[in-house]
Amino acid sequence: MNNIKKIVWLIVTLPIIGIISSCDDFLDVDHYFDDTLKYDSVFASRKNLEKYLWGAAGELPDESSIFGDDVVPGVTASDEIFTLMKQDLFHGKALTLGEVSPSNLCGMNSWDPAYKVIRKANMILARIDECKDITALQRAELIGYTHFLRGYAYYFILMNYGPAVIVGDEVFDNNQDASYYERQRSTFDETVDYICSEFELAAQNIPEDVAILNFGRPTKGAAYALIARVRLHAASPAFNGGAAAYRYFGNWKRKTDGVFYVSQTYDEQKWALAAAAAKRVMDMNRYALHTAEKVTADQGDQTAITPELPEGVPTADFPYGAGNIDPLKSYANMFNGTTYPVQNKELIWGKYSDKIRDYTRQSFPIYMGGYNAMCLTQKVIDAYLMQDGKTIEEARATGEYSETGNSRVLKYFSGYRLLRGTYNMYVNREMRFYACVGFNGCYWPATSCTNANVRNQTVYYYNGGNAGQQTAGSSQQEQNKCITGYVLKKYIHPEDNWYNGDGSTRVNKVFPIIRYAEILLSYAEAINHLQSSHTVTLPSGQTYTLSRNSNLDDMLFAFNQVRYRSGLPGLKPEQYTSEDAMDEQIKRERFIEFLCEGRRFYDVRRWGTYEEEESEPITGMNVEADVAGGYYTRTIMTHSDYRNRVVDKKTVFLPIERNEILKSRLLDQNPGW
Repeated sequence: MNNIKKIVWLIVTLPIIGIISSCDDFLDVDHYFDDTLKYDSVFASRKNLEKYLWGAAGELPDESSIFGDDVVPGVTASDEIFTLMKQDLFHGKALTLGEVSPSNLCGMNSWDPAYKVIRKANMILARIDECKDITALQRAELIGYTHFLRGYAYYFILMNYGPAVIVGDEVFDNNQDASYYERQRSTFDETVDYICSEFELAAQNIPEDVAILNFGRPTKGAAYALIARVRLHAASPAFNGGAAAYRYFGNWKRKTDGVFYVSQTYDEQKWALAAAAAKRVMDMNRYALHTAEKVTADQGDQTAITPELPEGVPTADFPYGAGNIDPLKSYANMFNGTTYPVQNKELIWGKYSDKIRDYTRQSFPIYMGGYNAMCLTQKVIDAYLMQDGKTIEEARATGEYSETGNSRVLKYFSGYRLLRGTYNMYVNREMRFYACVGFNGCYWPATSCTNANVRNQTVYYYNGGNAGQQTAGSSQQEQNKCITGYVLKKYIHPEDNWYNGDGSTRVNKVFPIIRYAEILLSYAEAINHLQSSHTVTLPSGQTYTLSRNSNLDDMLFAFNQVRYRSGLPGLKPEQYTSEDAMDEQIKRERFIEFLCEGRRFYDVRRWGTYEEEESEPITGMNVEADVAGGYYTRTIMTHSDYRNRVVDKKTVFLPIERNEILKSRLLDQNPGW
């Protein structure tokens, strides 16, 4: 199977988004003429023009660089991961330690490359008519991709810096006075509207699907899905009036005219726009949550049998229940490399990712060739539900959850092995837990290696365990310590092994830039906040009339699909009757469903809960214990990397680099920087 995957990997063309070193932005035009040199040759042929377009696309940040080499804050800048690895590679960690400043963005400057791409897109739109060996259809498609590219560059700016300097179609001339290049920033809402308009234009001309050789190129669905993401972002409390918007941005005004960069007036219509944008993607009927077929006892391997559904989970076929699917494989196989992207209808837009594949090494124990360092927090562990949908607090009250004792039963289900002696905290949890979490006593198949000492392993993180500090060897550095006692296994295939030699290989990975589960949960979130009825007509012509009362069943159906796919019961009335109760369910679901996909950093900021969430102590198990018995104690991290963490509202946005601010008197810095 690995050989087949390698062949597929080699024939697939490069995805649209890559990563290169930063270059000057649109204000420094001289560099662009050196960089692109002879524009006449670019527009002399369609082949050259396409190379120029995709080359420009490759200069945007790589979304899959969320663990290390991160140009935008990745998972190490959120409350999902705590690592002792150094921030010169794990750039998001530099933000949490207060090391980022306008004079040093610690490798996370996406402002510059975004504006370089914007200028190149503008050049294409200005001169595409010079290209003669091109049909009308090809021209329209290239224009569509160019609008997508330009919108996506502005999207990076919005998500990481907030309001953008919108330059429209202008291609800046060379050798002008400095004042010619000065531009002021637009407001947050103006930036949102412009990005959405670019994606709307793109959707008119780019295809609804791409061939396997062009996997990684965006589609109409990707354009519509990103509109839904941006509209939800704009509707959220931090950017839509109210207490959070005032706390973060109440004093931030444009110095040229005193206009608030972020609106201080609540507008429920923004939630309606977000709901309509998500519903349009749903109505395309092209996407569905990924599922794997249920395995029954008469199908052979008894270790692969799908377990019986917990009480309360409908036995109807998915999406009305989970009777015909395997919940563990349905979720796990999307991320570990088992499912080819063309088979995954949930993948609205994705890319092959060397970064994801290579950073799985951070999760493997030292003796298996890894670094032992991609550590999940106890907060993540506690957020996972029990298999019957109860929280651990609810299950503790009924005696179904315990933080004492060990399981006496060996369990096989869906190809997963839950060993005898597993700590009770990790027993009877929902299937996404087993897909994502490496815990003390967890089984690692790692079957690509023929060395029996590093395959079919049970991994232990207490000090004297095989992945503990004491027994890993004298060469182990402190940064390789599994400081919380948990590691991320979400992207690890059962064959993956990092041992040096003896056949060890890693299955190639696909990173989901945006997937259908996000659209479903975004729709549910937006509908939940509609107290009045709103009619929205989208630029593509669809009209939706939306309210919480009239769309309650749709909201629940969208949300419960994600639950059913995980083998969990749907929501109970007390969990959705009130807006606040439903909001709590949505926030928990997004935390778990999108664990380590790069969404958490932005979610807690748009919700206005960043300070509250990040101020919670980072806890794990007692990895200093010499024996297993002492390990199972909740322990607050005491390492300096925890003590020195900074929670500051200014980090809702990154700072604009100081050199850019100095270039223009009109360019306002982000608040707090």
